Amino acid sequence: MTSPHPPTSNEAPPDDGRLGRLGRFCARHHWWIIGAWVIALIAIGLTGQSLGGQADDTVSLPGVRSAEGLSIIQEAYPGQGASQGIVVVYSPTTPVTSPSAKAAIALGSVRLKKVPGVLSVTGPQISPDQHIAQFVVQWSTPPQDLGTANLDALQDASAPLRAAGLTVEFGGSPAMQAEADAPDYSVLVGVLAAMIILLLAFGSVITMLIPVVGSLIAVAMTATILIVLESFASISSVGLAIATMIGLGVSVDYGLFVLTRHDQQMAAGMPVERSVGLAVATAGRAVIIAGGTVAIGVLGLAIAQVPLVTRMGLCAALSVLVAVVAALTLLPAALGLVGTRLSGWRIPKITRPGPVQLEGADGKPHGWARWSLMVTRRPWPFLGGALAILIVLAIPLFSIDLGMVDSGSDPKSSTTYKAYGLVSKGFGPGSNGPIEVVLSGPNAQASAAAVAAAAKKVPDVAGTIGPIPSPTRPVSLITVVPQSAPASQATETLITQLESALQPVAGAGTQVYVTGTTAVGAELAAKVAARLPWFIGVVILISFILLMIEFRSLLVPLQAAIMNLLSVGAAFGVVVFVFQEGHGLSLIGVDQPVSIESWVPLMMFAILFGLSMDYEVFLLSRIREGWMATGDPHKSVALGLAGTARVISAAALVMVCVFLAFVLEPNVVVKMLGVGLATAVLVDATVVRLMLVPAVMILVGKGNWWLPKWLDRILPTLKEPGQG
Repeated sequence: MTSPHPPTSNEAPPDDGRLGRLGRFCARHHWWIIGAWVIALIAIGLTGQSLGGQADDTVSLPGVRSAEGLSIIQEAYPGQGASQGIVVVYSPTTPVTSPSAKAAIALGSVRLKKVPGVLSVTGPQISPDQHIAQFVVQWSTPPQDLGTANLDALQDASAPLRAAGLTVEFGGSPAMQAEADAPDYSVLVGVLAAMIILLLAFGSVITMLIPVVGSLIAVAMTATILIVLESFASISSVGLAIATMIGLGVSVDYGLFVLTRHDQQMAAGMPVERSVGLAVATAGRAVIIAGGTVAIGVLGLAIAQVPLVTRMGLCAALSVLVAVVAALTLLPAALGLVGTRLSGWRIPKITRPGPVQLEGADGKPHGWARWSLMVTRRPWPFLGGALAILIVLAIPLFSIDLGMVDSGSDPKSSTTYKAYGLVSKGFGPGSNGPIEVVLSGPNAQASAAAVAAAAKKVPDVAGTIGPIPSPTRPVSLITVVPQSAPASQATETLITQLESALQPVAGAGTQVYVTGTTAVGAELAAKVAARLPWFIGVVILISFILLMIEFRSLLVPLQAAIMNLLSVGAAFGVVVFVFQEGHGLSLIGVDQPVSIESWVPLMMFAILFGLSMDYEVFLLSRIREGWMATGDPHKSVALGLAGTARVISAAALVMVCVFLAFVLEPNVVVKMLGVGLATAVLVDATVVRLMLVPAVMILVGKGNWWLPKWLDRILPTLKEPGQG
């Protein structure tokens, strides 16, 4: 069998540093590397399957007073169960108190109590107009373990109600979880989009398959590792989903960075192994720096001090680490395997990426070189135009309203939305998010009646239920029903007023905790908002230092941080414009404007800052190579832009399609993330990387690479490819 690539010469191999040697080793021993990945994937997968770990979506909020109140409820009222749902019954014509409806409701109540996993059924509670009734169902199962099967059991138990002509809808657990468990096609859509875009961008089936297959293997490896870790640590199902989303995107990105560099070098006549080594030493180095900045962003989520969010960051960081390792080992092995056949199975009329040239054979620029020269020769118009676009997109950000999204924003066809509407109609909008007031202390039960009476006098309180004394502890529970909806500003204000208004009535020695899902969400939003500036500052500072070490410059990392903030700000502005102000909501399946979920800016910044650094590092790496080779600040920018624009555009389009696929999900918060992430990547890869960055660097000139001598001496020095 002939070798897929020409034999190497007898000359001494070039010294491209450790990365170059790693790349050549993987290309030379490609079957061993590919086999090691496959064996490791199978072994880790079988280990995870045998251990049988499960995802843990428990929300632990240390230092959050409302969360402490929830813990007291769970300890003092064991019958409360692990999760709660509601069954809403509606009779449009006759009252639910009519003999036929009353008999059906009684039979339905008996059947609901017999559903496996149901601890208790409270009710029915009848609305003032007597056309709506609701049951409160307590489950022994945590919310994340409920789903379609449990909802089906409730549907079956409610058959007598529907047989009597009554409408039955469901809210809370397990209805919300069942809708969240709907089939997820986002990964499939993302993979198909990546295949089409890469095929059109590079024109070769083999060039398209290598990064796509590599990304799937990397994502599968991340998933199997997380499944194993579920047996030893708390890994959330949301964390696994985020790791998959980020892993798919960055794996394709990193694969393209290395592959494109290799393809350009092969087109210039470089031998396969030499080209793979140089590609790993140069583009691979950029991959490490880019992966490091992404990891810094997602690991910085720990600053929020919300364990569930921290675990999401750890899962995302693992996916980035696996993607980097795959780009430095698995991809070079695949390139060594295909050898000179990399450009095989081509689509006619789509040219192969060749060596970076600012002028073609006819002496004129073509393709991205033409755009590169246009930007670098006229930087001021592009600078002004780019800044104008970013500022206009970011304007809505200044009116952002952080809050929570409730079931009133669910799709109109969903049972949770219908149940929300019926409860609002029959009992008032505040009944969809009651607030629990917990009294704990020696005199808690004695003072409970006075506290309940005082709660009724607080503005925006529609009524109270209780107090209910605990049978085992000195605790009493009062349910406060607001007049306003759970996601409204009025309810948030009520939550902040209740504790200060009720604590004096409870007296010394008795602690008042304002809790419940609505209160926890409001306090979490306040905590996230307080820590968001610290989080942004720490992430920018660490990334700044990392880029300063890599590029030996003070201004380059500074402009990178500023421009990444601009692109993230533009993305936030679009999210506010669409979801909060309500522009174009019908196009993405949302019926009414909503507040911005409190933790969305935190998660979006963590992801977007890292992903935008991917493109920044790759572009700056090529510009710096041009600077080191020519010493010409203008030509180096033009060469860097011309050499990276094609791959950055292709990688960004893949990411945009992956993120936009999340708009197909019914959950509004998931749609919010999808629109924000897609917007940021699109803006970053076009307005920022193709216009703003090169324009600024042209105007700054040689100052881009200025670094004070005293700072240069104390910073660690990384070897350049080709150094000894």
